[in-house]
Amino acid sequence: MNALRASADIASVERVRGTETANVAELLERPDVSVLFEELGAAVVEVRPEQRHALVTSAEAESSIIAAEPERMVYASPITAPQQAPTEFFPAYRSDEEVVAHHTMAEIAAAQGPAADEEKWTWGLQAIRANLSSLTGRDVKVAVIDTGVDTDHPDLVGRIEASASFVPGEAVEDGNGHGTHCIGTATGPATPRQGPRYGVACEARILAAKVLNNAGSGTDGQILAGMAWAVAHGARVISMSLGARVRPGELFPQTYEKLAQRALERGTVIVAAAGNDSHRPPEIRPVSRPANCPSILAVSALDKALTPSFFSNGGINGEGGEVNLAAPGRDVRSAAPGGGYQSLSGTSMATPHVAGVLALLAQANPNASAAELKASLVSGAFPLTQPARDVGSGLLQAP
Repeated sequence: MNALRASADIASVERVRGTETANVAELLERPDVSVLFEELGAAVVEVRPEQRHALVTSAEAESSIIAAEPERMVYASPITAPQQAPTEFFPAYRSDEEVVAHHTMAEIAAAQGPAADEEKWTWGLQAIRANLSSLTGRDVKVAVIDTGVDTDHPDLVGRIEASASFVPGEAVEDGNGHGTHCIGTATGPATPRQGPRYGVACEARILAAKVLNNAGSGTDGQILAGMAWAVAHGARVISMSLGARVRPGELFPQTYEKLAQRALERGTVIVAAAGNDSHRPPEIRPVSRPANCPSILAVSALDKALTPSFFSNGGINGEGGEVNLAAPGRDVRSAAPGGGYQSLSGTSMATPHVAGVLALLAQANPNASAAELKASLVSGAFPLTQPARDVGSGLLQAP
């Protein structure tokens, strides 16, 4: 920061340490202040337009600066356009004698597909066999970085350990619905007030960071602030159902990749939505940023038939641009602001399923490193017949 201050005439610097949240949203909005997040060694730097070239030149010359990238907008991405006709449930394949003879109970559950009956469990929880797991994610901290949360939702009251808003002028309360839905899928209760169970890690400890406004958009700086806050709070999992489009062949953002690496070193696994820009079968778009970072798990969406959803992006770019695994992302029921429920579709809905399963794995293996949790998660997926480009290692499975 001293090097940049001397050469690029950057604005005054405010340091954010640990779990500090006071005025961070306002500081990020001010054009006369740069914000340094000491926990992750990253900063949002404000300079006058005529100083931008000097900033980049100085950053390239300074050995202690790894990367300097322009700040961009990031968006929540549920599917709001008209969808295809609902797909009926059917197994990925069915050969009962062979399955029983050669496969485990986990594989049987995946091979036969989710049950059509959602009276007790949503189809997504059945597909990932959460209904067969005795694990609950007890005491594991799961951070959902999104549009906030309905803190008064009867299914979530008493479960939210900490919350913070990094959106200027907006409280952590969710005026969009996206964040509450994602939190519900990852950590909803064993016995919801109404309807089938929809939450994977029903006894996890919830950390809710509002980084997207009520219209569903935010800046890289706000995302960075939420990540730093979650890591400082000891989150074992960070779930980010957000992103921005990338072009075919575009490289992953170095800033997010470095932050993800530092989070992994501190024991935190980050999962993110692969994006919903495709129109299958003819058009498959590349995995969005920041899910396209090598150290962030990219999650694609499956329909009830356990096939890639028409909107789900694919691994068509280079390093980091691959899909890591697939999870239920079509017609997913979860919590909604106002104490109710709604069904949404998108890779945004698939991502918190993965975050919940990571919490289960962390409960079962409390001393595991973040890298070990990632490896266990990916290796435990059930192989599907679709290309790895679309489903990665396969269908998410609960331990």
